[in-house]
Amino acid sequence: MARTPSNMLALGTKAPEFELYDTVTDKTFDLEALKGPKGILIMFICNHCPFVKHVNPEIARLGEEYQAKGFGIVAISSNDVENYPDDSPELMKETAKSEAYTFPYLYDEDQSVAKAYDAACTPDFFLFDENLELAYRGQLDDSRPGNEKPVTGKDLRDAMNAILAGEKVSEDQKPSIGCNIKWKTA
Repeated sequence: MARTPSNMLALGTKAPEFELYDTVTDKTFDLEALKGPKGILIMFICNHCPFVKHVNPEIARLGEEYQAKGFGIVAISSNDVENYPDDSPELMKETAKSEAYTFPYLYDEDQSVAKAYDAACTPDFFLFDENLELAYRGQLDDSRPGNEKPVTGKDLRDAMNAILAGEKVSEDQKPSIGCNIKWKTA
C-alpha cells in the first residue's frame, strides 16, 4: 500500500472551474452548480483504495451533515480505469449507493481536474470558502488503516466549523496520506 502525501495547494487559491459527469445521477455538473452558500468541499477519492475504504463511513456522515449546513460536497475519482477497472464509473455508482453518499461522485476521465487541483492521493480533501478560496487542504484526521486511531474527521470538521462560525481556518494543516492517483501513461 503506497503512502502518498497531499501536495498542499497554496491556501487562498481560487477553486479551478470544472464540468464533470456524475456517476450517480448520470448528469453533468460544474463547480458553480455544486457550491453551497458556505463553500464547497472537494474530495478526490476512488473505489479501491484502502485509505478511502477506511474513511468512507465518515465522509458519508460528513457529507450528509455539512450539506445541511450550507456546504456543497462532491467526490471526484480521477484514476486511470483502463489499468484500475475497480474505479470504473459503473462501479463508482455502486460504491456511492453502498456507502450512502448524499453527494455527487464525479468521474474525471481525462484527469484534468485532478491536475488543476494538484491532487496527489486518495483521499485528498480541498475545502473552499464562500468566495471559492482555498481555506483547508489536507487530512480528514489522524486515522490511517492499521494505526488503531478512530476515524473522526476532526481536522476537516474543525475547518468546516470555523467557516460556519465566521472564523479563520487554522493554517496548521497536515497533508492527507493515501494511495497515489493512478495517472494515465502517455
